[in-house]
Amino acid sequence: MSTTQSPANPADNYDSPWKEAIEHYYPEFMAFYFPDAYAAIDWSKKYSFLDNELRAIFPEAEVSNRVVDKLVRVELLQGTETWLYIHIEVQSTRRSDFARRMFIYNYRIFDKYDKPVASFAILADRHRQWRPNSWGFAFAGSKHTLEFSIVKLVDYEPEINELLTLDNAFGLITAAHLLTQQTRRKNEERYDAKLRLIRLLYERQWERKRIVELLRVIDWFLELPKELQQQLKTEICQIEEQQKMKYVTSFERDAMEEGFEKGVVEGMEKGIEKGVIQGRIEVARNLMASGFSAEQAASIADVPVALLQSA
Repeated sequence: MSTTQSPANPADNYDSPWKEAIEHYYPEFMAFYFPDAYAAIDWSKKYSFLDNELRAIFPEAEVSNRVVDKLVRVELLQGTETWLYIHIEVQSTRRSDFARRMFIYNYRIFDKYDKPVASFAILADRHRQWRPNSWGFAFAGSKHTLEFSIVKLVDYEPEINELLTLDNAFGLITAAHLLTQQTRRKNEERYDAKLRLIRLLYERQWERKRIVELLRVIDWFLELPKELQQQLKTEICQIEEQQKMKYVTSFERDAMEEGFEKGVVEGMEKGIEKGVIQGRIEVARNLMASGFSAEQAASIADVPVALLQSA
């Protein structure tokens, strides 16, 4: 296919797929990117995501679709009830204050819980030389420094074909992220990349739930114009016919758009007199009532998720 560039394409969404992937496959996330930490965690014990607590600790954090923050409480193998708090950031743009922000998060979490805090960062930008991994200050023998573990996704670029053979979900997810960046405003190349990932996923001997979840992540990453998305759905139907399997009849994104259109009518009718923001909140509530998560509803209705949680 020839390469078509489209300046009007919207910004790619890195936030939603990463959030969902980490929540669904957290042990695989740690095993893939931070194997030493993975080996020290007792995975037979329950781990807990503390997203609401993290927002309370850092309420001034900007609302951005370029950053994913996660706080997880885990139990370690050594000793009894040895709890550790793990702070994770996925950062898709280069920022001069990133290391300082990691430092601030770390000490605020420690101050809140009085427990050890380990900080990990996925640097998902395209700047190969940007690799912040510490921040601190010193004076006259007094020193306060945070060093944190980082993974640079662009380092995996030469290994995309190998990533797609791995059983760990984050082989596929890393490849999807990199291919999203490589095919920015190159719609036909993106179509080919997306179809390739979907074909590979259909060939895997994974349970249906896992495949559907990863199809959703791929769809979020590699967003296509509607006409190419429709063409892709036709290809998927053919794949399903050939392999005699049915995972999805259409992408969940289409269902979300239909829910959004319904929610706009119902929510805006109720909320128009209260202003645009309140109307959007009503849209989001209708979507949540239809089964969408708060994060999905907030993204579709274009409102901060905090408004839904506090409403």
